Amino acid sequence: MSEKKPPVTGAWLEDHAPGDRRFVKIGDVGLEDGEVLTDVTIAYQSWGELNENKDNAILVNHAMTGWSDVTGWWPSMVGPGLPFDTDKYFVVCPNVIGGCQGSTGASSIAPDGKRYGSRFPSLTIRDMVKAEIQLSDALGINKYRLAVGPSLGGMRSLEWAVQLPHRVGAICTIGSSAVATGDQIGTWSIELRAIKSDPNFNNGDYYEQEHGPIEGMGIARRIAHLTYRTEAEMDIRFGRELQGDDTGRYAVESYLDHQADKLAHRFDANTYISLTEAMISHDIGRGRGGVVAALESITIPVVAVSIDTDRLFPVRLQAEIADFAPHAAPLATISSPFGHDGFLVEVESVGNVIRQALDLAK
Repeated sequence: MSEKKPPVTGAWLEDHAPGDRRFVKIGDVGLEDGEVLTDVTIAYQSWGELNENKDNAILVNHAMTGWSDVTGWWPSMVGPGLPFDTDKYFVVCPNVIGGCQGSTGASSIAPDGKRYGSRFPSLTIRDMVKAEIQLSDALGINKYRLAVGPSLGGMRSLEWAVQLPHRVGAICTIGSSAVATGDQIGTWSIELRAIKSDPNFNNGDYYEQEHGPIEGMGIARRIAHLTYRTEAEMDIRFGRELQGDDTGRYAVESYLDHQADKLAHRFDANTYISLTEAMISHDIGRGRGGVVAALESITIPVVAVSIDTDRLFPVRLQAEIADFAPHAAPLATISSPFGHDGFLVEVESVGNVIRQALDLAK
């Protein structure tokens, strides 16, 4: 196990070095439930240059535990000659609202000078997209050539297609869905319960404590990581082997402990809750006559990508998008032994599909 003591939160905080983050104040964001999140800041990163016509921008929407640095979590995707070709395109990736890497979230300082904590409002996927729209306005981007994202990012890309077809030329949704399923909600609710049951959670107001809900978030991460990979990989890679240290752990336990420890140093428990609850709320058909009606209303090209071994977002969920969106390309299914995380690993296959999506953009 790691000898380095985990912090109370792994969030980026105001006294930390900004790195390559840029920050834009987008004003107040009216939320779907009627609340208003005031004085919102979005942290983002970008690559390439916005051309004179401002028509070469690509919006990358990160997955749940991702952040604005696409080059950090999606290797070999951004750069000259790569799928997000910076010789051609201006690539933008914002940290989602509710996030913990520079955008306004529960770990941010509220207008009263204290961290939001338990006071941070509930968010939906549509709230996240609304903030992305306001960021795009602030950056002077009237239309993206492509909105693309895996998992949570795919949910947001799909919302762009339904809400704002005039502002995006095409979308590519990877390992995602049009609606959260009962199986997903069941799994995610257990992860949330693990965090909230941690004695250090304190209803979300733990930032001034000596210890944060690291153990609870670690349990949630271990559960989640198993859904991100495959049964076959876990058995072939680890089987019943012991780690061989003085803990008596199985090797697979050590692996999951490592994943939990890594997350504790770069993520925040309240953000884990906020983003997971938003994913649970995801329903492209809410208030639109149902999922099929919402998908059938999409007027731009859609590229849905599945991973054949994905047990969190099984192939049928992307097939539904490809079947009912009128201008959808045939479902692209990528073969991978790595399950949901295949989008991170199979970069050549995913990159080829993204190039095809860019060619389809209106």
